[in-house]
Amino acid sequence: MTKILKDEDLVGSGLMAVAIDALETAFLARAGNRLISPPRHHVSFPDRGDLVFTVGGILGEKPLAGFRVYETFDGAEHSQIVAVWSADDARLKGIVLGEHLGSLRTGAIGGLAIRHLSAPDARTVGILGSGAQARTQLAAAATVRKLDRARVYSRDAKNRTAFAAEMQQALGIEVEPAGSVSEAVDGADIVICATTSQTPVIHARDLKPGMHVNTVGPKTHQGYELGLDVADVAAVIATDSPEQTRAYASPFFLAGSGNEHRMADLADIIAGKAAGRGSPGDTTLFCSVGLAGTEVVVASAILDSF
Repeated sequence: MTKILKDEDLVGSGLMAVAIDALETAFLARAGNRLISPPRHHVSFPDRGDLVFTVGGILGEKPLAGFRVYETFDGAEHSQIVAVWSADDARLKGIVLGEHLGSLRTGAIGGLAIRHLSAPDARTVGILGSGAQARTQLAAAATVRKLDRARVYSRDAKNRTAFAAEMQQALGIEVEPAGSVSEAVDGADIVICATTSQTPVIHARDLKPGMHVNTVGPKTHQGYELGLDVADVAAVIATDSPEQTRAYASPFFLAGSGNEHRMADLADIIAGKAAGRGSPGDTTLFCSVGLAGTEVVVASAILDSF
């Protein structure tokens, strides 16, 4: 029988580790040209929004194929569908419904970047934003590093206080609400930028040497939360999908800055084809744009765990 999972099934604390390990396999497959991940495709419904499709999978001994579709319509609730097939015997492995898989996948990609780019002894995290992406990014960071403390800042004091209480209980580490961006990132080993700000909220002067920075979601000329001077001081700049950074309607935020050509593919860093962190003092920057097709890989691993 085909498995069907929903958001309420994807709440186990161990699923983040499952997702990160599945993505490690996917990124190594990408470096070996065995990951199928074409850019996402938008189908427009005028005056209503889009249906957005991503298709992907992995070639090899246990080939996978599948798709994700989500919508951008106005409404109080949003959902997505991910379907996974076994590509060698045409078996439909399962379907995952809801929003949580997408957040889990994005968080896990961030965790993979932290695993391969942050200092191995990183212990503290500064988080900007207190939404769903901030939650999964912190959970992923705690999965790949032995964290002692995190500080969170967002514009709404109630939201950041609630975030701190929830994540402290969930992760078993000290999580504190901060009163400002500078307080949140001061002295942190890892900074997670997961805001909706259309103007920079963090700059190079806010970073200590050796810090790793994760950004989440599309950053284009129309709006971005990270000062361009952060890229200037970064010894390594990586992304999960160079193709996607070139596919936005508005140019990627680093376009024209002189730094866009320095972006390495995270898959190549993981596979040892490109240089990662070279010394403890290196500042590193990861720009997560969402590698298409990886939802299928994560969904497959989660379906296998049930």
